[in-house]
Amino acid sequence: MSKQKIIQVHPKDNVLVALTNLKQGETISFQGNDYVLKEDIDAKHKFFMHDMRPGDEMIMYGVLVGKAQKQIPAGSRMSTENTKHAAEPYEFRPYHYEWQAPDVSKFAGRTFSGYHRSDGRVGTANYWLFMPTVFCENRNLDVIKEALYSELGYNVTDKYKQKAHLLLELYRQGGDVSNASLEVKESTIATGRVFKNVDGIKFLNHQGGCGGTRQDAAILSKLLAAYADHPNVAGVTILSLGCQNLQTQNLLDDIKKHNPHFDKPLHVFEQQQSQSEEQLITEAMRKTFEGLIGINRLERKPATLDKLCIGVKCGGSDGFSGISANPAVGYCSDLVVALGGKILLAEFPELCGAEQQLIDRTTDETAARKFIHLMRSYNQAAENVGSGFDMNPSPGNIKDGLITDAIKSNGAAKKGGTSPVVDVLDYTEPATKPGLSLVCTPGNDVEATTGKAASGATLILFTTGLGTPTGNPVCPTIKVATNTSLALRMSDIIDINTGGVIDGDKTIEQMGEEILEYCIRAASGEVIPKAVLLNQDDFIPWKRGVSL
Repeated sequence: MSKQKIIQVHPKDNVLVALTNLKQGETISFQGNDYVLKEDIDAKHKFFMHDMRPGDEMIMYGVLVGKAQKQIPAGSRMSTENTKHAAEPYEFRPYHYEWQAPDVSKFAGRTFSGYHRSDGRVGTANYWLFMPTVFCENRNLDVIKEALYSELGYNVTDKYKQKAHLLLELYRQGGDVSNASLEVKESTIATGRVFKNVDGIKFLNHQGGCGGTRQDAAILSKLLAAYADHPNVAGVTILSLGCQNLQTQNLLDDIKKHNPHFDKPLHVFEQQQSQSEEQLITEAMRKTFEGLIGINRLERKPATLDKLCIGVKCGGSDGFSGISANPAVGYCSDLVVALGGKILLAEFPELCGAEQQLIDRTTDETAARKFIHLMRSYNQAAENVGSGFDMNPSPGNIKDGLITDAIKSNGAAKKGGTSPVVDVLDYTEPATKPGLSLVCTPGNDVEATTGKAASGATLILFTTGLGTPTGNPVCPTIKVATNTSLALRMSDIIDINTGGVIDGDKTIEQMGEEILEYCIRAASGEVIPKAVLLNQDDFIPWKRGVSL
């Protein structure tokens, strides 16, 4: 296929998106009209199809995304200087939404190989989890991690220790460290692994549990409880100081509330009741080692695709996110829903401007009104401190074509596909219904992935146009590039390239099916996502303060 220069995302749009760099004075022909560019238009950016007057509405994805701030000639680039965020108001209204499910015949009867838990859920990995009730125990977790990782074959940073050793030897020998080769043998996460059926030992270091509000401690407790009960977690070790706001019993109570039938091995160690730090760490290691022996007996077994629960996320987004990667992930989402699985769409600040279509797609009025309440109260909290959802795009987003939050949000919402919204979940609430659920989290990459895993995501599809190393401790995170240049430049962190959509080599539907195929392999342990290989185990609890 020949590469297109521009695209109109929706027939109602009055802007065109550059798919490649365009030059000032160049004439662009589209649907019988010629547009002479008034300035250079870099790939990912938009230019106006008509002359715009101050106050005129800018339409993209078929909806209002901004308003003109001054007179703008046709062929000019959309920028923060001539455009201001704008979005239509939203409300609940009776609406009959009809969904045309995609053809899933080629996936009929397919399975993935996962870890079956006693409550019927199926994990895509088998982890042992360490969690502190308070930040005072972070150092003890670090000591245990340092002791266990290399011995049990989970340390992927050994190559950097080797590099440090090479630098030290050069220094001692009086060599030139500035130009020395520091090539060492690459290692993988599975190299020398002692427990073949234990995919990792994970540590949830955090800065909470005490010193903040009681509400912060209560939310943290619910979050940790959700992680303890996660389908990818087989056993848990809890370290507590003893005097903190988040008491161990509160956490244990929340675990039982989250799952009354919780039956995983769980060990608790409280430092203020121990004889010494050495005794605490030694016993925690001993009991955990016993637990690892036990969960290593678990084996992967076939599971139908309706057992998949996939979180969809974007970060380091660019002007191609809503055109290639997000719609492709959205088509994968529709396939999963049609197969009876669960999809989790979060990042409420990045649904600004897409609210009405999501409300209209929500099957239950109570859930729709819950979404409206969460969106309005969240945005109001941001405005109360001088911010707001409209301030969400980062400098990197803007530089690469996401000029307003409504543009960013309508592109971001594409990850959820087109299926009906079956539920709306507040932070840490578990997904229980098959289909698409909305989960209240910040847009912040790590806070959002942390929240998706808490709601039960067993895989996360993470789209990026600029590149980001974000991962999650218990939920394998799959990186999906919006463009081929990024996929080639940052191949060490990218798993899937949707740049073929931009280049004209692939359709959204083809890419969506390829993404689902990758998910099936990742869920089976047949392929390990780069974020997992690199131990990118990011975990940031949301204190429910203002975070965009």
